[in-house]
Amino acid sequence: MTLVIVLAVLAAVILAVRAAVLRWQADRQRKLDDAAADARRWIERLGGQVLTLTGTDTASQQALADAAERYNAAASQVEQAESAEQARLATETALEGLYYIRAARVAMDMDPGPALPDEAERERAGKVTEHRQVDVDGQAYAASPEPGQDTPHYYPGGEVAGRPVPQGWYSEPWWKPALIGGAWGLGAAVLFGAMFAGMPGVADASTWQDGYDAGQHDVGFDDDGAIF
Repeated sequence: MTLVIVLAVLAAVILAVRAAVLRWQADRQRKLDDAAADARRWIERLGGQVLTLTGTDTASQQALADAAERYNAAASQVEQAESAEQARLATETALEGLYYIRAARVAMDMDPGPALPDEAERERAGKVTEHRQVDVDGQAYAASPEPGQDTPHYYPGGEVAGRPVPQGWYSEPWWKPALIGGAWGLGAAVLFGAMFAGMPGVADASTWQDGYDAGQHDVGFDDDGAIF
């Protein structure tokens, strides 16, 4: 009798655990499906713009090329997503692409289109509010709130490798090495300070430098900038 009771209790526990696992799996799948559906909605919107717009100058062509990159990346991300968090990354990529679409439309003197959801990272990064031209280590850099012949590269604002990059138009995509490599070079803090010192709407250089120092430590640099 005791054995029968033990087996019955054990069977009940196994059934309860199995039911809990099935509920967890169903909930996880539902969240993934919802997040993926939301991502696809933004991806379709981005794709429609990428396919129908044609750049008329260097700035709009570059912005559309960046939008197309985000479209391809977001489509790949949502197809490979195995969790709601991964699907939400596809949404973020598609939204970034739509910011490039808005920039391209502005560069072509078109209506930018419907407003996009705000993101805390973009708000914290700030935006370029005045034209600046600086020289850092013999290299000329420019930043502007508007597209121009000398500022054809747009960035929608946000964090790159843990550091803020303000929304605006630039002469060079100086953030791309960090975007690709995941870490900033030694001259980045100097460039940020020279480009944005005293500019309203942008975090001050000391704040960026604090983050830069922390990032250098995280990726394994010593005080002289050598990897250890």
